[in-house]
Amino acid sequence: MTSSRSSGILLHPTSLPGKYGIGSLGRQAIEFIDFLEKAGQKLWQVLPMGHTGYGDSPYQCFSIFAGNPILVDPDLLVKDGLLSTQDLQGYDNFPTDHVDYGWVIDFKKQILWKAYMHFIDKPQETQEAFIKFVEANKHWLDDYATFIAIKDHFGGQPWWEWTEDFRFRDPDTINEFIKNADKGIGFYKFSQYLFFKQWKKVRNYANERGISIVGDIPLYVAHDSADVWNNHRVFQFDENRMPLKVAGVPPDYFSETGQLWGNPLYDWDYMQKEGFKWWIGRVKASLELYDYVRIDHFRGFEAYWAVPYGEETAINGEWIKAPGKALFDAIREDLGMLPIIAEDLGIITPEVEALRDHFGFPGMKILQFAFHSDEGSGYLPHNYSPNFIVYTGTHDNDTLLGWFRSLEDHVKDRVLEYADASEDDIVKKMIRLAWSSVAEMAIIPLQDLLDLGSEGRMNIPGTPGGNWQWRFTTDQLADEKAEWLRIITKIYNR
Repeated sequence: MTSSRSSGILLHPTSLPGKYGIGSLGRQAIEFIDFLEKAGQKLWQVLPMGHTGYGDSPYQCFSIFAGNPILVDPDLLVKDGLLSTQDLQGYDNFPTDHVDYGWVIDFKKQILWKAYMHFIDKPQETQEAFIKFVEANKHWLDDYATFIAIKDHFGGQPWWEWTEDFRFRDPDTINEFIKNADKGIGFYKFSQYLFFKQWKKVRNYANERGISIVGDIPLYVAHDSADVWNNHRVFQFDENRMPLKVAGVPPDYFSETGQLWGNPLYDWDYMQKEGFKWWIGRVKASLELYDYVRIDHFRGFEAYWAVPYGEETAINGEWIKAPGKALFDAIREDLGMLPIIAEDLGIITPEVEALRDHFGFPGMKILQFAFHSDEGSGYLPHNYSPNFIVYTGTHDNDTLLGWFRSLEDHVKDRVLEYADASEDDIVKKMIRLAWSSVAEMAIIPLQDLLDLGSEGRMNIPGTPGGNWQWRFTTDQLADEKAEWLRIITKIYNR
């Protein structure tokens, strides 16, 4: 991947302000892009945009293709004539500083259903764009919409708890269900149409202003997903379609017991025999959404941590080799040069680095990781080479201020000395370190630009709830923040 020096902000759309309990793809997204432009930024990085499931994690979605319907903006539906202002009355009293997912999911489903009921009553000619969308995305949309409708039928249960005929996709059962649930399946297709329509406008608006979107692909997919239910052969399953081993990572910086993600592991031998067509389709779909794609847990393409199904932690796993080079050769042959960023954090071996460098994928540097070892740390800016993206922190880290406050005194002293900073300006000095480095891209979470403490943290890895909820309010995007960022961006030629 080649690029000029650039910089930007990491912010998931759920964190945008707005009156309906969650950020959306409407006016607030446009205003955030305007802020990026005012601040001289060229990048907006988002987390995975998929339809989230239990726990609300964007890294555990019901489909690798579907967008998250709770991001659809209600006010745009009024503008499009699909809702009336009366439909939204009484729904503007949600909290503004965090997302209450239970309430938001119920509300969005109600108003999207109202919009769908209005839509199907409209003349046929007004539905042409929807019909074209359904046809163009048939390869994933039919199975996704059917899967979600069946989940509704079974009260939200995961697919392996459905009755055997549904669990094993008995053709007669599925066809009969589709015939009887036509309206419900159509609703989920319509919700996807709205998501992609609104996201396309947001992305185009950003691109027209010289701002690229950096997206995110989780390496693994959720067990309870349309992808697994419909493509069981590409996973390591037993005859009952239950996982033999599941994904995670061994003990590391984030957790003494590792992280037990629980995702089913790929059957790489089967995938390779199929020419990796499943992965090619996945990357192609992502590049239709984003300008750059960050692949989470890149090291899993060289070797992956496999934990026996049923273990309570990730400690008792083993590293198993994966055919990463063959995979990316196949993807590149089909799609050409790839604007991929490798999330190469964690236990990284020379083999992982060789795989990354063979394809020219930039890796990641995290400033928060730089000060717990000696001066040889690869995360210290003076040790970088250009083909990297430097972050002050990611969605899995505490904010810069929260992190600094948590450090032992001797580590704090090391940070202050390296950054030539005081405790009052440490956050700004750390951002300047990132911007001044030789790394091609520099990205900060919005929380760091806003100088927030741990109250702004997005996710604590390994914890089951209370994550992904942070939101900012419009008044926090002060002009002086944009001006300061614009100045250092110009100074360091980003």
